[in-house]
Amino acid sequence: MTARDRPVAFVTGASRGIGRCAAIALARAGCDVVISARTVHEGEGRAETATGSVVLPGSLDTTATEISATGARAHAVAMDLLDRASVEAAAVAAIGIWGRLDVLVNNAIYQGQGPMQRLGELSIDDAATTITADYLHQLLLIQRVLPVMLGRGGGSVVTMSSGTAYLDPPGPTGQGGWGVAYAAAKAAVTRIVPILHVEHGGDGIRAFNVDPGFVVNERMRATTGAGQFTDAGFRGVPPEVPGAVVAWLATDPAADRYAGTVVQAQKVCRDLGLVPGWPAAG
Repeated sequence: MTARDRPVAFVTGASRGIGRCAAIALARAGCDVVISARTVHEGEGRAETATGSVVLPGSLDTTATEISATGARAHAVAMDLLDRASVEAAAVAAIGIWGRLDVLVNNAIYQGQGPMQRLGELSIDDAATTITADYLHQLLLIQRVLPVMLGRGGGSVVTMSSGTAYLDPPGPTGQGGWGVAYAAAKAAVTRIVPILHVEHGGDGIRAFNVDPGFVVNERMRATTGAGQFTDAGFRGVPPEVPGAVVAWLATDPAADRYAGTVVQAQKVCRDLGLVPGWPAAG
């Protein structure tokens, strides 16, 4: 296969976590990969804790190096979900860099004020920001890449959904639950896939929602943020699990039976054995 023939995937939020793992898995599956995030260089990513700011591992630079190690091409573009111009520019870059786009993975989410605030403490401005970043700008990316995919006869769109979109929380946010702004945005973005499926499934567009379940990522490890969920009885999995499922859905024709639905990543990964050694025996 020549470079011109290789499918191209665009993965957002690929500096760490599920996005990073999905991008690497797609590269191993034969794709060249365009990656986007806010954190371009190592050391730039930070998160706030009760005792101050901590540096988060991961960057587009590092993910690009890991993609290149598989033999695939990587191209990094900075993108901020809060900035519409940035989102538009990232879409243009992803389409233009190698002249085609076959896979879009809508994975990036907004991590600022609002998503995990309690209802009575949530400002309408913060709610609007969350909806803009986690729903409207995800929709915008799909709208920008869809004509390119249709022009090539098809493509795959994978959106990162969440159980928060349809499950009742076991407690308030901070005690195993989640905020109304985050849940509302995830519910909204999850509705895109079934509509995309009925509108364009017959045109070669394969659309999937992925519910990753509870994933313990770099941010949670750095801030000990996983505790509020593990204390509530959730068992975390590594981001490689949903990452492998994203790549399988986007590239394997056997995944067609899931088109238009919410895919439970942990079950599919377990059933298909997509991540060697997971789950651990016993």
